[in-house]
Amino acid sequence: MVGQLFGSFYKHAQEGQLNSANFIMGEPTRKGWTRSIRNFVLDGAMYANPRLRPEEYLVVKEPNGSTGAPLLMEALPESRMILLVRDPRDVAASVLDGARKGSWLYERKDKGRWKENALADTDPEAITRRRAHMYMSQVGRAKQAFEAHEGPKVLVRYEDLRTDTLGTIKRIYSELGIPAEEKVLARVVEKHSWENIPEEDKGEGKFYRKATPGGWREDLTAKQAGIIEKITAPLLEEFYPVREKH
Repeated sequence: MVGQLFGSFYKHAQEGQLNSANFIMGEPTRKGWTRSIRNFVLDGAMYANPRLRPEEYLVVKEPNGSTGAPLLMEALPESRMILLVRDPRDVAASVLDGARKGSWLYERKDKGRWKENALADTDPEAITRRRAHMYMSQVGRAKQAFEAHEGPKVLVRYEDLRTDTLGTIKRIYSELGIPAEEKVLARVVEKHSWENIPEEDKGEGKFYRKATPGGWREDLTAKQAGIIEKITAPLLEEFYPVREKH
């Protein structure tokens, strides 16, 4: 959660603080604290993965910390970056399902007042609106980092990864400049395919729900879809330009 740690702290700082050298992440001392972020990440990775060899890669997946993506990529300019996006309507539909009482996300959350404020059963429009704003913030910041990053990078849509998994994986490796044998990639794709997940682990209310791009059409009401489309319009128009009107 490194991105969330630094990103949230930086995001909520006041303008006056950011312009001050006395603030821990002030712009006048940006070079210094950017180097500190770099050391924090690399030292943490080394201690957590002591057997990692120089020729190997460490993949950092941090969707909930995307608000700090610009800072992380600035601190690690030689890194490769994958920007993975998904239709925000499908994202919201998945969260609504998981946040209902008895579902995997609801049962997993046991800190603070999360369950009390989940709202999936009592006010689904509220959680839909909240998730849409979160999507705009997280994906928007990740996109900002992606556009600024000068190293190897690749943009991937979840829908393409789902419908042409091997082809998309090959493209990722190619655009990132990472050598890989197709037979090895095919074996990994087969091992982790949706079809190979046990049926008892899939379905409504479970972590592995349906993996069906466009499934939001059956899962969301017209009002819920409209809320998401209004809030996430800039990203929808860029990544999903053909939209249903409600």
